[in-house]
Amino acid sequence: MNDQQRRRPAKPHRRPKKDPVRFLAFEALRAVDERDAYANLVLPPLLKKARAKGDFDNRDAALATELVYGTLRRQGTYDAIVSACIDRPLREVDPPVLDVLNMGVHQLLGTRIPTHAAVSASVELARVVLGEGRAKFVNAVLRKVSADDLDGWVARVAPSYDEDAEDHLAVVHSHPRWVVSALWDALGGGRAGIEDLLEADNERPEVTLVARPGRSTTDELLTALGDENGLPGRWSPYAVRMAEGGEPGALSAVQEGRAGVQDEGSQLVAAALANAPLEGSDTRWLDGCAGPGGKAALLGALAAGRGAALLAAEKQPHRARLVERALAGNPGPYQVITADGTRPPWQPGTFDRILMDVPCSGLGALRRRPEARWRRRPEDLESFAPLQRGLLREALKAVRVGGIVGYATCSPHLAETRVVVEDVLKGRGGQPVDAEWVDARPLMPGVPALGDGPDVQLWPHLHGTDAMYLALLRRTA
Repeated sequence: MNDQQRRRPAKPHRRPKKDPVRFLAFEALRAVDERDAYANLVLPPLLKKARAKGDFDNRDAALATELVYGTLRRQGTYDAIVSACIDRPLREVDPPVLDVLNMGVHQLLGTRIPTHAAVSASVELARVVLGEGRAKFVNAVLRKVSADDLDGWVARVAPSYDEDAEDHLAVVHSHPRWVVSALWDALGGGRAGIEDLLEADNERPEVTLVARPGRSTTDELLTALGDENGLPGRWSPYAVRMAEGGEPGALSAVQEGRAGVQDEGSQLVAAALANAPLEGSDTRWLDGCAGPGGKAALLGALAAGRGAALLAAEKQPHRARLVERALAGNPGPYQVITADGTRPPWQPGTFDRILMDVPCSGLGALRRRPEARWRRRPEDLESFAPLQRGLLREALKAVRVGGIVGYATCSPHLAETRVVVEDVLKGRGGQPVDAEWVDARPLMPGVPALGDGPDVQLWPHLHGTDAMYLALLRRTA
């Protein structure tokens, strides 16, 4: 070392600067990974806390939300890109490091954030949450990623469609291969339809409100939102769509429980069951899997308008409490109980109308819960199958002869939809059931592309709703 080097002052240590927006987004991503949490449940309280501390304005909240949901939606694509930029298997990268990397890749390839800002902000976050050594690794990887745009990277890391169509779609549209295969089977048709569906799964869904009949109206909600912030629903007579960035909880009708947040597909399912033709008595309705309460609240309002009583049953006590909250203030008679629909406390032939919105994989709501696509496995469907069949069988026993059962799932997977209904009707795994299909399509007036019936499958790319499924069955003996 020469004299000049000896005299040179040491470079002062700089403490990394904490960026509250990206730090919060990182916290949310870690909760999703470590606790199997859902982003739509984790993120709102984090944002509320940040706002209360004065750290966040609306633009900050919007950026944090985009970073979390964009990273989760595009995780499969970003994983493939990161894999091409490192010299080790992706599984050997620690999950917190991968979260920082993927969030950085999203800023580079999925937003309009300038390249230098995306890289420097990600490296600074890495210094805060990972340490200096790993921050250098993040910097090196993101600089490689920044050398090309998203289309260029996809062309490099995805197999060609002709070589392997399902794997191509899985990488390009960021879905697990098995989910691509299952959705394609359910949808049918060629390449255009499945690509439109997968693209729709990666779009941010609109916030849709429901005006609960007899308690609120769409006109009230539209007036409260104003011309620039509210639009009528596409299909449901009770729906109002909110402009991006609106806060539903600010509306008095929502605060008072007279309206709520509910996807238009869920509204259509509840309304179709309520409007199915029925002879004889129509005074006893059941929601047999009522949690968290959105459909129960709409059914309760519709039942009240006809002088009918709703029984809302939910197996999980904490979800039953959510149902109680959703139904609070309903003008008609209702009761909420904690009960297992496969071992019901009610007598056979008790009800005129029954909704069984059964537990399922949730593959129909990937727009809202993008992490579900990475969390679910094909074998999960096997665990749901006995429960789904058991709930439908018990519902068909619980309804009176001539009464209507609606079997619903938030999944388009054939193993959770039509196969379940056909198995129960034909007695596979149990006794045959005396019931007949009721065509559900006329009960969704104005809704296009409902297929050949008699059941209905809604689609994000065709209807702008979650991929809700509905089969209506009438007990015949």
